[in-house]
Amino acid sequence: MEDFASVPRCRTRNQLNDYNENHQRQNLIMNRLPGPSAAVMFLICGLLSATAAVLTQIPVQNFGGETTSWMLMPMVSYRESDGQMHVTMPAAVPQLTPLLVSNPADNFNPADPWFGALDPSQGGASFSSRYGFVMDGDTDPLPSGTEMWIRKLSGPEALKFYRYSSSVPRRFEPIFGTHSVTNAIHWNGMMFHPVVAAPPGTNICTAEFEVYLINTTTGEAVPGSSSGVLAFHWTNVSDGRPELSIAEGATLTWPAGTATNWLIESTVSLNAGPWTSLTNPPVTLGDTRGVILDTAGSQRFFRMRYVP
Repeated sequence: MEDFASVPRCRTRNQLNDYNENHQRQNLIMNRLPGPSAAVMFLICGLLSATAAVLTQIPVQNFGGETTSWMLMPMVSYRESDGQMHVTMPAAVPQLTPLLVSNPADNFNPADPWFGALDPSQGGASFSSRYGFVMDGDTDPLPSGTEMWIRKLSGPEALKFYRYSSSVPRRFEPIFGTHSVTNAIHWNGMMFHPVVAAPPGTNICTAEFEVYLINTTTGEAVPGSSSGVLAFHWTNVSDGRPELSIAEGATLTWPAGTATNWLIESTVSLNAGPWTSLTNPPVTLGDTRGVILDTAGSQRFFRMRYVP
């Protein structure tokens, strides 16, 4: 089963219950303290919460303007009457949020497989795992000799999907076409929360999926079993990195005074990497700063990486 996590720190459901009980006891203590003592207690708690931490799990990222549900669960069922998979989609839209915004003092462990993609000092991607597939308790049994599959039909290349587990051995495996893997996976009906990641920004991300049946003997899709197109949407949020632009004559520029704690890196491939730091000395160009690029060689992509 996929891991659950909560904010402000990652916790399992049992740990979350313990946290809620402790939180209630702290509130009771606060109510019994006189004013100055309560203020001191509040200050101490505030200082503790601001302490930097090395996270051992990926936060769910419960952001997006609504708090009615931590998890957004597409409910999947099979109907014998029409031989088709059905999915009831949640109305709320999750928000992809970078760790630099949700936990600005924290980092991931460099030994964990998601460090390179999500840590602010590395890829610094926005992410969320609020969407999760789950079987409807009212489903009919699947036909004998079939199994469920989930396939991504469309979506921007920059929108990445990963199968995640914080249990040892830790996993952060690309799925649904990410990094050129297959766009379809077998699903056993257990609750499944993939981690979704994208470069930070203010754009809306959309990907389309379907749930369908496979004949386990032939390996072919069962005709007429598809749920049809399912549209998943995510809002996104910027982490404050300066916006890069390439001017005529291969000059890479950014607004002056905005690149503190940011390092420019380049790569020849968004999928394969690696990212390397630019050594070109920056120059002032009016109200912008920039570097003059060497136009010889292959095509390159550029990004800003946060340096604490």
